[in-house]
Formats: sequence, structure tokens, C-alpha cells
Amino acid sequence: MKMPLQNRVSPTSDIVAVADRGMFMGNRGCLHDDQKRLTRSVCSVKRWIICQLQFKDRRRSLMTPNQYTELFFLDEATALAAGHRPCAECRRQAYNDFKKAWLIGNPQYELGSRCSIDRIDALLQQDRWEQGSGQKTFQTELQSLPGGVIVSLPNETSPCLWLERSLFRWSAGGYFRLGSTKHGQNVKVHTPKSTVEAIRAGFTPIIHPSKDASK
Repeated sequence: MKMPLQNRVSPTSDIVAVADRGMFMGNRGCLHDDQKRLTRSVCSVKRWIICQLQFKDRRRSLMTPNQYTELFFLDEATALAAGHRPCAECRRQAYNDFKKAWLIGNPQYELGSRCSIDRIDALLQQDRWEQGSGQKTFQTELQSLPGGVIVSLPNETSPCLWLERSLFRWSAGGYFRLGSTKHGQNVKVHTPKSTVEAIRAGFTPIIHPSKDASK
């Protein structure tokens, strides 16, 4: 049996080998060698994007030498938590919606609507990654967060999606609904702070349909 490639991204920004591809593809530059082995989790590229699985009948051979590494995500909430944002080419409407919400939700940066997406990508890089230690997270009270972000609870081994005032345990195959939550509960937030504010300002991530099946 052929082993799956190491190209599936979790909400903690880890890249693992899982057979199922998920709902979205994306990339963060070239992370593999000529043997299709992952050699790093990040590179100098700050443009971490979320793409459609299919676009204009394009076909790619996965992990072609010296090309970007095709990464896959369970859903958009997972990709956002890992630090990615919608692609401007294959997901133009989502890109426009995200950029608009990000600017509204993060007025402290004083960026106008005509600002380059490179400015936002550079700020996202500061939010999502700590050189030498990996994904950057923050702590806050669960009930203060908008729906669509992914968090970790002290008593849970897997990250959880916070949506509709409920928690759903994340796995590579989908979500499983958890019980009620405690008011005042502090959590570790995987979704970058500025992306959290974009969601609060109106951007709505696409969620894997297993969320509805787990009710």
C-alpha cells in the first residue's frame, strides 16, 4: 500500500501524512526535496494561501522538485487557524471578503483599502509564526471569541472548532460535537489574532460538513 505524502495541515500548523485531502488546497512555498520528502514547515515565503482543489482544469504533479508544496486542509477554518488566507486568483470573492474584513477588524495598522496584500501577509506572518518555536498562539476567554476559530482546551488532546456557541473536536476526517462549555473558560487560540478579528468583522469560514452530522 502506497504511503500518503506528508502534505496535510492541522490547525496547529503541523504538516502530517494523511490519505484524505480535505476541502481545500494551498501552499506556503517549496518545503520538500526531490524525493517528495518534507524538509521544513516554513520558508521565506509570506504568502500562505488557501486554494480550490480544482481550478480551470489545471493539473499538477504533487511535490514536483523546485515547485511549491501542495498542502491540503480539512476546511477553511483549519487553513485559517494554520495561518493561511484565501487565494486572490482561484478564490477571488473569498479573497476580497477576507481582505475587507481583515482591514475593518484591524484598524490599528491604518492600512487603506488599496493597500497591497503583501502588507497584510507580512503582518499575518508576525501573528502566526515564532521563529524557533513554531506556531504563535494566544490565550483568551472562550466566550469572547467569534465563531469559526480553532482553540485548544486544557482537558482536550485535539484542537476544537468554536462555532454557534459550541465546541467541535477536530480530526483529519472531520468534527465531533462536544458537550457544553464553561463560562469564563480560558483557551489557547490557534487562529492568528488578526484573522480572529477579520472573522469578528464579518468573514465567514467554510466549515467541513461533518460539523452538521455530529449534532
